[in-house]
Amino acid sequence: MHVDGGARGNPGPAAAACVLSSPDGETLEESSRFLGSVTNNVAEYEAVLLGVERAVALGASEIELINDAELIAKQLTGAYAVRHEAMRRLHGQALDALQAFKRWSIRTVPRASNAQADALVNVELDRQRLSAWR
Repeated sequence: MHVDGGARGNPGPAAAACVLSSPDGETLEESSRFLGSVTNNVAEYEAVLLGVERAVALGASEIELINDAELIAKQLTGAYAVRHEAMRRLHGQALDALQAFKRWSIRTVPRASNAQADALVNVELDRQRLSAWR
């Protein structure tokens, strides 16, 4: 599962997205959600939560989270502490949600290797901007 969150501004209009694939690489589902005005780190955690929600709905028992936010990956694996009070809630929610799986892992890749999820974030942000103009 590729996940990405992004904010235009920090904070600013933000979105979360996920792309769920089978082990052989077949795309099973793409999903995105507008988040309102939040920070980039909040958007990254919301992307994890969205991806987990969709993976549970698809009946997954194991997942590999792939993202381009090293901070989130390091916090979820316990390598980094979560110092920001507001982030602790999202961190806890993500860890609780991940308990739905027999096994999970997370790894960070360069943004270019997370292009599909990144593109979904931008499509969602553009869609919101266009609907605000109407």
